[in-house]
Amino acid sequence: MPGLVDTHAHLDEIEDIGSALKQAVEAGVEAIIGIGQDLVSNQKIIELAGRYPGLVYPAVGLHPWALSNLDETGIEENIAFIKSNLPSACALGEVGLDYDKRVLKGAGKDLQQNILRRLLQLALEFDKPVSLHSRYAWKDCLQLAKETRIKRLVFHWYTGFSSTLSGLIEAGYYISATPAAEYHDEHRRAIREAPPDRLLLETDCPVFYGRPDRYRSQPSDVLRSLKAAAQIKGIDEGELALQTTANALELFKLSR
Repeated sequence: MPGLVDTHAHLDEIEDIGSALKQAVEAGVEAIIGIGQDLVSNQKIIELAGRYPGLVYPAVGLHPWALSNLDETGIEENIAFIKSNLPSACALGEVGLDYDKRVLKGAGKDLQQNILRRLLQLALEFDKPVSLHSRYAWKDCLQLAKETRIKRLVFHWYTGFSSTLSGLIEAGYYISATPAAEYHDEHRRAIREAPPDRLLLETDCPVFYGRPDRYRSQPSDVLRSLKAAAQIKGIDEGELALQTTANALELFKLSR
């Protein structure tokens, strides 16, 4: 089996990171994009990338969920950190929009869109790809990305409309398959409709997956993403592994 890339992992939230990374390597994972969400997690991801060079690649971001806990000074501090560290990171992320009503109570659409627009401008300035969160905001995320003229972007864990999926594929963007592809209907549909050359694999670990039995994911579970996506698309697992890894290496400009 070709080496796999977990393109979206919250490694700072994994308690026994050494064991998790060892298990990932033994499972055939050759690279992991460590995703930041705020100042503290960005700092931790950068530190982990320094401890595990050639395996962990850092992305720095500001998640829309974090905005409700930040005042204007805090937001500016986060953006300044991202700007300082983005040149040496492999990507901007996790950033995006989240229109779930629980999130909107603390961070309205205007605030989220304004922050995302500023962050996308940084990605454009430093020529970095974007790992995008888009829950219930798929159309607005696509519109902002196109307005900003972002060239390299992945809609992570995509569950949105087919019409928006067609638009993001036409724009040259990617979607990613998570272990939820084993059972989540909207996610499975998106994977089925996306061409293999626009598909990535990820875990979003350490989130919980599973129906009915639940488990807490780690980077080695990218194998579950691969197996489920291959089954959905009717493609040999080895073939899809080769394609998704090539896609990840191209998008994130990873060295092997």
